[in-house]
Amino acid sequence: MILPLPEGIFDAYLFDCDGTIADSMPVHFVAWRQTLATWGADFTEEQFYAWGGRPIVDIVTDLNSQQGLTMPVAEVAALQERTFHEMLPQVKAVPGVLAHIEDAYGRVPFAVVSGSTRASVTASLTALGLLDRFDVMVCAGDYTLGKPEPECFLLAASKLGVAPDRCLVFEDTDYGMRAAAAAGMAAVRVPSPLNRS
Repeated sequence: MILPLPEGIFDAYLFDCDGTIADSMPVHFVAWRQTLATWGADFTEEQFYAWGGRPIVDIVTDLNSQQGLTMPVAEVAALQERTFHEMLPQVKAVPGVLAHIEDAYGRVPFAVVSGSTRASVTASLTALGLLDRFDVMVCAGDYTLGKPEPECFLLAASKLGVAPDRCLVFEDTDYGMRAAAAAGMAAVRVPSPLNRS
């Protein structure tokens, strides 16, 4: 199933990575659960999907605050990434998004705009054989305010040299959709694995 696009002419496509290009959210959730078990932290699937698109360090910081824990943020983030990387062979591309990448490649410049680290995004796109399709990557550490703030999308548009209102965003999370709207960009909502037909 190819995802329907909104009306309009777009000069760039901006893609979130996890859950949008890579059908990696279920694998990320398993990696989170395994990682957090070490410190006795609870992270429900509902909360995981609600917080989709947020940087790892923000998630760990907020879990510490909510649950009265003192998990070492950098250590937990590094372990979660290592655990996820070990599971990368299980990850496939989201078919409806892959169809748009294959259709528009070479006609429209692409950027990846992610709350994950550059190493994680690079590993995911490499595993999928898609790394060479993207002209620009904007990842955690490249911007100050994460989604739902628009900074990451505006940075990607600037790097591509395309006006924000000529960019089309592909996103799977509420935070990402809010960030795209705040950036003045049209967006396509990618259904979660639970809602795909």
